Amino acid sequence: MAFDPERVTASLTFDPDTLATLRREWLELLDLAVFGDVRSGKIGAVDRMRKRLLECGEGLRSLTNDRGWIPHPREQIKSSMGASMKLRDTLLGLERAAQSVDSGEDFSHFEKKLLGFRQRLMELIERHEHQWATLLDEQYIDADADENEDDQKNPDKPG
Repeated sequence: MAFDPERVTASLTFDPDTLATLRREWLELLDLAVFGDVRSGKIGAVDRMRKRLLECGEGLRSLTNDRGWIPHPREQIKSSMGASMKLRDTLLGLERAAQSVDSGEDFSHFEKKLLGFRQRLMELIERHEHQWATLLDEQYIDADADENEDDQKNPDKPG
């Protein structure tokens, strides 16, 4: 069975208001991380956290890129899922790096902003991953149904 083009397009379309909010929050975090007063007792910890934060923004951009240039819907979905998994890993790296940041005048504000950003980002990721998984699962369910139908029509067919 072929993918429903409308459902594929819907699964690859991201809510512009959600993206605008995530982008604004990410920029605020980046501003706090670079120009704010956040510190760590470990040498290089703030720099690592800044790098992971930048990678997180790049991952968000990658996740939400237009995949219309990819000819087959299944490959569009697989590409999106790959970007989503990479973004999850990047977010985990950011969380680990941020654990070393533990002081500074802006620390508590940064921490709250990071937790809110993480929650909204994970909601976005999980919503779309669920849609993609459903679309892919339906392909296998339909393929199994077609095989069972063929088996019933041709019981002597070797399996």
